[in-house]
Amino acid sequence: MSITPDRKAELIRTHARSEGDTGSAEVQVAILSERIANLTEHFKTHKKDNHSRRGLLKLVSQRRSLLDHLKKSDGNRYQALIGTLGLRR
Repeated sequence: MSITPDRKAELIRTHARSEGDTGSAEVQVAILSERIANLTEHFKTHKKDNHSRRGLLKLVSQRRSLLDHLKKSDGNRYQALIGTLGLRR
């Protein structure tokens, strides 16, 4: 259910704006998207796991807030991130 350190490092390397960047909105959204995808797979076999479902809703809300902030501050970065992650909005 969680992200392996190798996968997390790969996501950071892919979406970082500069060397050593781990806190930009792009990196945070990419990590959240990976966690959301993992939890979505988890729910295919564990349909009644409502405690984890609450965590999923919190992750989705956090990602939405980061995306809204990015869209307001820099629309070009927002569009590029949406394209690379394959998000609908």
